[in-house]
Amino acid sequence: MAVYVDSEKIQWRGRVWCHLVADSLDELHAFAAQLGLQRRWFQGRSFYPHYDVTVPVRERALRIGAIDADRETIIACCKSMRSEMLQLRSIQVSIVDA
Repeated sequence: MAVYVDSEKIQWRGRVWCHLVADSLDELHAFAAQLGLQRRWFQGRSFYPHYDVTVPVRERALRIGAIDADRETIIACCKSMRSEMLQLRSIQVSIVDA
């Protein structure tokens, strides 16, 4: 399992942002917590689930073990996490309906 961060450097609201993703949701949330990110900042309603991080947070993420990833890797992780989220929701609905 791994955590990845891109170097998109998107300008928004006076800051420069990148994307933090992982091979699994649990790993992503655990790593984000190590960085001091709040769970509510998770972009889970996005088609590509991720955390937005500023460049200084990106650099800290790289120092503690995140992998500098290209766009294809980031998108593949996001698709995998989206599938994981959909499976979890399906299980939750099944439990509620039971």
